[in-house]
Amino acid sequence: MKPQDLTRREMLSTLTVGAFALGVAQIKAAAPGFKIGACDWTIGKHADPAALEVAKKIGLDGVMIDIGSLKNDLPLRRPEVQKSYRRASKQTGVAVASLALGLLNDIPLKSDPRAEQWVADGVEVCKAMHLKVMLVPFFGNGDVRGDKAGTDAVVAAFKRLAPQAEKAGVILGVESWLNADQHVEILQRVDSPAVRVYYDMGNSQKMGYDICQEIRFLGKRICEFHAKDYDDLYGKGTTNFPAVRKAMDDIGYRGWIQIEGVKLPLGVEESVRYDLNYLRGIFPRTV
Repeated sequence: MKPQDLTRREMLSTLTVGAFALGVAQIKAAAPGFKIGACDWTIGKHADPAALEVAKKIGLDGVMIDIGSLKNDLPLRRPEVQKSYRRASKQTGVAVASLALGLLNDIPLKSDPRAEQWVADGVEVCKAMHLKVMLVPFFGNGDVRGDKAGTDAVVAAFKRLAPQAEKAGVILGVESWLNADQHVEILQRVDSPAVRVYYDMGNSQKMGYDICQEIRFLGKRICEFHAKDYDDLYGKGTTNFPAVRKAMDDIGYRGWIQIEGVKLPLGVEESVRYDLNYLRGIFPRTV
């Protein structure tokens, strides 16, 4: 064997090892991207652990679960129900991403004392299930647009609830028809890191707000996103998802995006799967 042959082989070996190491380094360097889930009511399994099995069939990373209705006594408050969700998550590999209190749209925080207790209960559910975000909605009966007294009552309630949420490490995400400035006014009055904005891009689009401008303005005040398009399947309607991605990049957002709403006459699974596949091309798991 000639010395130059050995040198050449050693060189090739070194290059191969080096290329492999570079590839491993690139994989390790891939930054976390976006997780895409869906609301349990969107996939037809409201307050039901079976939502995780449906989510697995569709290909979702996780599910936003609702605490339940007054009719079924808010079942997520019960430890045995929480255990059933943990079991379903382990079996399916689908995450329980966040919690919602949808019943507040009918029985609002601004006017019914029961609602404040339910938010407090929800914080404890999140703590028990290791969830970081709880959606507190203000639609329907809970709408606070043009309602100064209602807004004042909501601010007062959040001030009472915030210490509990802070201690538990839970974020109360405000979702409403309000614009970004109005949301910030509420957050500033409450003055707690535990109260932020749950941003629904479809709702803002419907209200005529500039989605991307609002996202950039709200920045770190946003705790999580709902993906939505009232007009059509994603990519065919009016919500500009690529522009939303750029705005998210500008504020450094990486985390959960929850699909909300389906488009008929498509079936639930078909509609959500279509929207999921579209979103995956814009919001990848690693970036």
